[in-house]
Amino acid sequence: MWVRVGGANDRGVVVLYALSTCPWCKRTKKLLQDNGVPFQYVDVDLLTGEEEDRIIADVARLNPMRSFPTLVINGQVIAGFQEGKIREALGL
Repeated sequence: MWVRVGGANDRGVVVLYALSTCPWCKRTKKLLQDNGVPFQYVDVDLLTGEEEDRIIADVARLNPMRSFPTLVINGQVIAGFQEGKIREALGL
């Protein structure tokens, strides 16, 4: 379910809710990896059953629009690929 991606540029707790086919989700992952930011992510469309229901409920709580990617950086929610906001939240 959750995948951890390592990196040497620790910026706190970084969690990504993504879709495996979403180009903006892929860009978000690449941005984090290119900057060495460790993070964990889940591709929501690859989940099933209760696990999927639970994660979608988490996304809805964080981002009522339920759009992807939904990125949480130290409690700050960023909906969609917003590179400037992501960089600012990470202090890059």
